[in-house]
Amino acid sequence: MGHFMKTLIILPTYNEAENIEKILNLILKHNFVEILIVDDNSTDGTKEKIKKILSKSNRVNLIERPSKLGLGTAYKEGFKWGLNRGYEIFFEIDADLSHDPAEIPNFIKKIDDGFDVVVGSRYLNGTISVVGWDFKRLLLSKFGNFYASTLLNLKQFTDLTSGYRCYTKYALEKIDLENINSNGYAFQIEMVYHAYKNNLKIAEIPIIFYERETGGSKMSSEIVREAIFLPFKLMGNTIFRLK
Repeated sequence: MGHFMKTLIILPTYNEAENIEKILNLILKHNFVEILIVDDNSTDGTKEKIKKILSKSNRVNLIERPSKLGLGTAYKEGFKWGLNRGYEIFFEIDADLSHDPAEIPNFIKKIDDGFDVVVGSRYLNGTISVVGWDFKRLLLSKFGNFYASTLLNLKQFTDLTSGYRCYTKYALEKIDLENINSNGYAFQIEMVYHAYKNNLKIAEIPIIFYERETGGSKMSSEIVREAIFLPFKLMGNTIFRLK
């Protein structure tokens, strides 16, 4: 069933000239999907490479933004673009080749099983499926997930910060994107939190995460700080509403 549903892959980009052609070609192997690139004014030739592919494929679309506005707003803009055009399944995939597009059908299978949100987890069943991270980066990720899942009472999920995931149209409409205000990795946590609070059916499937080989990481102290304060913000909002 999922293969006949209108499926949109959203790719936020900022200076991914060395990766963009390869990731697009890998995604386009799945002939039932279309792609929306949300580019934050890349300065390294990314846009030029995208436009070359746009001229050859009617399955690739582009939103050009004026500056580096961040991951969360890129996905929100992409979701709204797709909702307005009748797409039924929405994927988040990183443009840096850290997510293997060969896994796309496995997400769709879970949607076919009746789930509203499917998250690709690096830590399912007690494993660590990450290639190319040093111990410090792994510790940061593992602690971040433990911290957020404990404070938000979402301990049944192993990878709240994963950026490889899939939503149904129904899920995005229930979550109400206007309520989502985070921008970095906190955006991923906030989306699962709101999905859970709206009684959506959430599944995790195992994925392998590959650290980027080319281009620069988008991790920053600001992104980490936002993720640290997010649980308190969300809990505060809940308490405030209950009053």
